[in-house]
Amino acid sequence: MPASAAWHAHVMEAGDNGVAGFDVATIDAWLPSVSGATGPFTWTRLEGGHSNLTYLIVDADNREFVIRRPPQGELLPKAHDMWREYRIIDGLWPTPVPVAEPVSYQDDRSLCEAHFYVMGKVDGNALYTGEEVAALLDVPARKRAGESFVDTLAALHSIAPEDVGLGDLGRPDGYVARQLKTWYGSWTASVGDADYDDARTHSLHELLSTKIPEQGEGRVVHGDFGPHNCLFLSDGSLSAVLDWEIATLGDPLADIAYSINAWTEPGDNIAEGVDAPTVLEGFPTRQDLMERYAAATGADLSLMPYYRAFNWFKTACIIHGVYARYRAGKKSTEGVDMDLLHTRIGIALDNADTLAADIL
Repeated sequence: MPASAAWHAHVMEAGDNGVAGFDVATIDAWLPSVSGATGPFTWTRLEGGHSNLTYLIVDADNREFVIRRPPQGELLPKAHDMWREYRIIDGLWPTPVPVAEPVSYQDDRSLCEAHFYVMGKVDGNALYTGEEVAALLDVPARKRAGESFVDTLAALHSIAPEDVGLGDLGRPDGYVARQLKTWYGSWTASVGDADYDDARTHSLHELLSTKIPEQGEGRVVHGDFGPHNCLFLSDGSLSAVLDWEIATLGDPLADIAYSINAWTEPGDNIAEGVDAPTVLEGFPTRQDLMERYAAATGADLSLMPYYRAFNWFKTACIIHGVYARYRAGKKSTEGVDMDLLHTRIGIALDNADTLAADIL
């Protein structure tokens, strides 16, 4: 999504034939009708965002917009669902959850060969590495960043989906069971290409499947709510939540557990050389975040070891599938540290196994 430190820009003047996936003249003529923008426009390619074609458009008054469409070529039926992304930010826009301003969703082939949407650009930086964050946030701002991070997730989980037009976003019940089935299936299907199996995956799947907690009321779950998918201002306030592509309805405790796992602390079991931002002085601890979340939502977090183990299991299966696709030649390994990927699978299983000891 826009304004993240991970995006790399390539600037093109309006009319430049280097804009892939959009006819610049057509969009330039249409955009004022939905946004009040004033031409001429400058287009900047934003690299990233799960291969979706994404551009920053700046108008004559320096108003900034982001336009986003699926990649060109044949796509899987449910992949790159622009309407799903747009309807989520549109539903959340009036709520306390900060998102980019929804401007327009279009599925008009006279405008573009594929559906697309336009949103406002949000200032801020995602938190990727300690080196970047040390320069971005001072110690007091880091405390505020942690608090605004968990407050935002608590706000999301406090919203009844039907109140914001998202009651049909997914099936709200049975979330963990479906996830276990999906990702264990991914692991077993990937063993051949990965040339890598681990007995812990199978024992963890059996344990987690027999100990699934009773789920409470379904909520919108982001699915990848970490510091890397939020934008923060220099004072530590959270300006927007990004990347809603895998959001659905489900168990909010699984969502907060993912975020807690992503909040690395000093001494955690992580891959050597990984520069985790939240180990820096000033960031709240995981316990601080959980207590603040529980106070805001009233949630009972006594089963957090289960949900954290589930998320580490899921993480291992996801990385295993990626590793298998690289090994099978389905994705280029250029610039990819295959040994690190392999190591990360083992670390995720280590962490899941450690937490599982508390749920026996």
